[in-house]
Amino acid sequence: MTSLDRVPVGWSARVSRVVGDDPATLRLLEMGLTPGLTLRVVGSAPLGDPIELELRGYRLSIRRREAARIEVEVVEAAQVALAGV
Repeated sequence: MTSLDRVPVGWSARVSRVVGDDPATLRLLEMGLTPGLTLRVVGSAPLGDPIELELRGYRLSIRRREAARIEVEVVEAAQVALAGV
């Protein structure tokens, strides 16, 4: 298991949990970053912050420090294609 800020562009991951109990953590959950979700890292700004994610049919950009709160399991691209994500 790793944090979302360490997942390379082009890779997919499954959210395990969002760490914290403050308003920022609640906001991440409200934006759809819930446990069990499979997402893809689609881009990164030139200096590395923010990162762009694709999830639930839309794209979301979050700061790396926010992504560090999200624990994920990296998913191989072949598994994602088979799952229809």
